[in-house]
Amino acid sequence: MTTRRDETGMAGDDAGPDDLTGVKTETRPKTKRPPLYKVLILNDDYTPMEFVVHVLERFFNLNHAQAFELMLTVHKKGLAVVGVFSYEVAETKVAQVMDFAQRHQHPLQCTMERE
Repeated sequence: MTTRRDETGMAGDDAGPDDLTGVKTETRPKTKRPPLYKVLILNDDYTPMEFVVHVLERFFNLNHAQAFELMLTVHKKGLAVVGVFSYEVAETKVAQVMDFAQRHQHPLQCTMERE
């Protein structure tokens, strides 16, 4: 059996020059970004302001001035968005804050909602 070489020097199964052209029509599916979730801290009349500032610094990596401003927003408006994350990260942050507040016997509430 003999193999024929095309003009590029590649061996083929009797492929002619017309068989070398083609267009790849395969399309790639478009990927969507996962939905984001807002983490909110709710105001209450019992949790000390200093504790809320500490939570914001510890779990949301805010500096003291940012944490203080956000704590005042929670205090004045009743709640504030403290971060926006993927579902898993938001869920973890909420659990960490709630656990930390319970261990320190504060009724601080932290929730999440889809953005």
